Amino acid sequence: MLEIGSLIDGKYKILSVIGQGGMSTVYLAMNEKANKPWAIKEVRKDGRENFEIVKQSLVVETNMLKRLSNPHLPSIIDVIDSGDCFLIVMDYIEGNTLLKNLEEYGALPQENVIEWAKQLCSVLSYLHTRKHPIIYRDLKPGNIMLKPDGNIVLIDFGTARTYKAKKIEDTTCLGTRGYAAPEQFGDKGQTDARTDIYCLGATLYHLVTGHNPSMAPYKMYPIRRWNPHLSASLEKIITKCTQENPNDRYNSCVEVLYDLEHLEELDNRYRKNEISKLTAFIASIGIAFFSLILAISFHGASNSLESGSYEAFVSEAKGSLEIDDKITNYTNAITLDPKDARAYIELLTQVYLEDDNLSADEDEQIREILITKYDDSHSFEDELAQNVAGYEDFAYRLGMAYFYCYENEGNKNMAIKWLSICENATTLDGVKVERAKRLSKIANYYSRIGKDSKSGDAIIGYGDYFRDLCEITKGDIAKTDNSTTALMVYKEMISQIYKHCNEFKKDGISYEEMNNQLENIKERLKTDIDADSAQSDRIEKTKSTLEENLKLAQRSLNEAFGYKE
Repeated sequence: MLEIGSLIDGKYKILSVIGQGGMSTVYLAMNEKANKPWAIKEVRKDGRENFEIVKQSLVVETNMLKRLSNPHLPSIIDVIDSGDCFLIVMDYIEGNTLLKNLEEYGALPQENVIEWAKQLCSVLSYLHTRKHPIIYRDLKPGNIMLKPDGNIVLIDFGTARTYKAKKIEDTTCLGTRGYAAPEQFGDKGQTDARTDIYCLGATLYHLVTGHNPSMAPYKMYPIRRWNPHLSASLEKIITKCTQENPNDRYNSCVEVLYDLEHLEELDNRYRKNEISKLTAFIASIGIAFFSLILAISFHGASNSLESGSYEAFVSEAKGSLEIDDKITNYTNAITLDPKDARAYIELLTQVYLEDDNLSADEDEQIREILITKYDDSHSFEDELAQNVAGYEDFAYRLGMAYFYCYENEGNKNMAIKWLSICENATTLDGVKVERAKRLSKIANYYSRIGKDSKSGDAIIGYGDYFRDLCEITKGDIAKTDNSTTALMVYKEMISQIYKHCNEFKKDGISYEEMNNQLENIKERLKTDIDADSAQSDRIEKTKSTLEENLKLAQRSLNEAFGYKE
């Protein structure tokens, strides 16, 4: 490594290390004569057998950058080959990578990501339209610097290459798995502009969801699965960018940029399309049913007929053996009277949560129902909201489902809207309101748990997190709420002690405090949890699973404190 304070090439004084990777170190240096800071990237030989390959890649990178001029690209000032190492002197870019911002804050604000996406489209389009087009191939948050003025700079051109029209495929397959397009890994053709478009989509996915595509589950789901408040059009753009077949992606970054600049128009078209889809879905229920609805609407049928039809659909749903029949009948009931909360709640609790899991497909069906237009200015959700007690009850149950049950793991971000409704509820039991407040608080800081701010202070400590969890588990939850909610709450506490007992310990939580929670849950499972005949098998199965998980959490806790079992 270069020594701090040393003078390189007689003019660059090394001030500090500002970055380090597997093959290189980046220093902050000062040209004292010009009184200007520079960044110096050092790649040392250090016995590397592939150093000549690495060096060749660096030569390509520096030669490439020397020919470029764009506000979102660094400038190469000097190249120094000293035999045992290779030094590149370039612009010093103040700021942090977007990866560091993700690590510190979790998912980043959508409006910021969209603005950065436009800048990335601009710089990628610049590269793709050179006389000899340049394919970057390694776009990811770690290679994007965010400057204090809000603009971004693309760094690290080590994997970039020029596009050769007559070439069948790349000689070297480089890129970062998770962000890299399928064609970057050989035998799938030459990389081109559409390769960078894939990387762009993967990068935007990570930025707005906080979920790294290069980590488990190694899959990019629709972004609104993680946060339903994100733009439907942005979801559509990212999905199109990341299609496996290059022919199904955007052809150029100019096309991506156009859609990013017309998101609002795309959102409006999307909503109309979704309404049309749901209308078609409801229409498939049967002409006879809608003839009845039209008769009620245009001829003013009596309230007793409407009420009787609603009850008939709910009753039919309860008696149906097939899941699809249950969904159809509950949907019929909702369509007939969207103000009545029973069909919404039973569809959620007795169909979608029958297996204690709310899948992404089930969530999509719920949201389709809620956004369906009742009239020109109201959706089904708007109608339900007029029934304050029913709406708050449904909001509580859906918030709990998102928090604990979404895709088996729970999704805290998706729970926020519904828990916020419950925080200010006027008809819910006080215990439920307090629980909603606690869960909403946890949901709002969940992505920041244990991470430090730029000042070095913890944003949210594990101690605070544990104490909030303790408040939620107080009392006889099965009595004040129900057995299903109690089991979900206990599952969360057991899981968090199992996963984070070391972090809790470091933040001052004692063995006794954590052990008391496990003992309390163990006792509650024996004494408090009852189930009606319709749910007894499911409740007993869940209890059995939690009893096994308690043993694992106890073992993890004992190991953390060095206690032998």
